[in-house]
Amino acid sequence: MEFKEIIYEKKDGVAKVTINRPERYNAFTALTLEEIYSAFRDSWADKTIGVIVLGAVGDKAFCTGGDQKIKDGEGYEQGEAIFSLLDAHGQVISIIRDIPVPVIAAVNGFAIGGGNVLQLVCDLTIASETARFGQAGPRVGSFDAGFGTVYLSRIVGEKKAREIWYLCRQYSASEALEMGLVNKVVPPSELESEVDKWCQEIIQKAPASLAFLKASFNADTDHVSGISTMSKHAVDLYYRTDESHEGVQAFLEKRPPDFRRFRK
Repeated sequence: MEFKEIIYEKKDGVAKVTINRPERYNAFTALTLEEIYSAFRDSWADKTIGVIVLGAVGDKAFCTGGDQKIKDGEGYEQGEAIFSLLDAHGQVISIIRDIPVPVIAAVNGFAIGGGNVLQLVCDLTIASETARFGQAGPRVGSFDAGFGTVYLSRIVGEKKAREIWYLCRQYSASEALEMGLVNKVVPPSELESEVDKWCQEIIQKAPASLAFLKASFNADTDHVSGISTMSKHAVDLYYRTDESHEGVQAFLEKRPPDFRRFRK
């Protein structure tokens, strides 16, 4: 399989899906997400695969969400992708949860916005000490009212989740570990070897047992898929508003957004 915006490798029962847009801080396009989805589908069909690693090229960013430079007055440009960015993002979130093998996020650098949501829905997250986590939606004219809020509150607690979204602060790897957002933090030089170690431990376990366990863990929050569908349509409409346009323009112009006129 040939890809333009990701690297996909399979070896000894481990599949690695790596976002390859370091020049854009691994921000995703609709095509990036479609390629991630295709790689996960291939791994699902390959019965030799026992664990999947979702990572990114470079040490600056794991993923910083949707690429703001391809956003216009009606949302994200679709480019050569088959589906819109919002549709493709929903498909990726679903397959990460549905695929019957554990998915490990290997986070080096920034995991912000949609990038934080990607690592959030993975089964496990191992982060380097340089990793930074956070949401940026209300600062750039966006939001995620699906797994990015409902599931986040399940992981870190309702109060902390509201803080993360309302204030749009960034959190260090140690802070993420303390709030339960990640499983382990290691020095950057040890991230790959630590992830490989976890993969080797996982592929020694009974595959059907792991599949049933994952389905059981997910069962209590499967209803969020319906909320996510509603959220996708709401965000699609919101992207057409002047308020959202101000957030995007401010980001591109590297200035603070001015949302005061929308409170009149």
